[in-house]
Amino acid sequence: MKFGPSPEKMAGRMEWAARSEHLRGIPRKIVIATVGAFSKTVSSFLNTTTVHNSDTLFRLLRSRPPTVPLITVSNHMSTLDDPFLWGFKGFPIFDTKLARWVLAAEDICFRNHFFSYLFRVGKCIPITRGGGIYQEHMNEALERLNDGEWLHTFPEGKVYQDDTPIRRLKWGTASLIVRAPVTPIVLPIVHHGFQEVMPEKFMFGRRPLLPLCNKKIDIIIGEPIEFDLPKMKQKAISNSHNGPPFPTMGWPSTCDGLDEAAQRCLYTEISDQIRSALERLRCFGKQILKS
Repeated sequence: MKFGPSPEKMAGRMEWAARSEHLRGIPRKIVIATVGAFSKTVSSFLNTTTVHNSDTLFRLLRSRPPTVPLITVSNHMSTLDDPFLWGFKGFPIFDTKLARWVLAAEDICFRNHFFSYLFRVGKCIPITRGGGIYQEHMNEALERLNDGEWLHTFPEGKVYQDDTPIRRLKWGTASLIVRAPVTPIVLPIVHHGFQEVMPEKFMFGRRPLLPLCNKKIDIIIGEPIEFDLPKMKQKAISNSHNGPPFPTMGWPSTCDGLDEAAQRCLYTEISDQIRSALERLRCFGKQILKS
């Protein structure tokens, strides 16, 4: 028998903790600074991190139009990719306004009231894996994009530590790109090495209690992915009319009239384009490692 509220409900009730004005922003500053300092220590001092094309990320963080949101997408090689991914030298770890929002698994990050509060204050949005693209907190992610914020996602949907091609992506990120009021800038990032800093099966099939050190980390930042959404929507509508029928899930139509069949076609094409960009970066990273 299970007593008490579910982790998702606890996370949902703590939306107030995610607001910038919560206790004048002091808890957020403390959490962001503490986590940032820890990430900087692990990524920049206890391990060796090399970043390629960091100028593109910095430019988009500081100089994009204020109403244009940014979505960064990356592979997922350890449970601590975020925040360690942002611990490289030169990254503004103490700036709460520049800090990313991130989609975080509610079954891992929001297991109790304490964790729920910390992750909420730390600009994390709870997502139920397998809950679909129209689950409650996807609307919260859309609100952040509507504010012109930076959102990071792991579109593979779970941790994969083996060095293999990028897997088929979940549709959540693609749906956010389509449904956002202002089309986001989408920046692909691929990293390698965090699977050695926080291996899933270190001892007795469990993760280490603390991150490991003396490892080599490579972070490869790509260039923004261009999406011709009007053309892609027309193609999706055409393909959905010509494709075979499939069981529906009751998705609502989008504001521009895309039904569920057209959405499936569109999200698949966008996801494939993101996956291709990530895979090119992964192959480029392997060449760097060999050299």
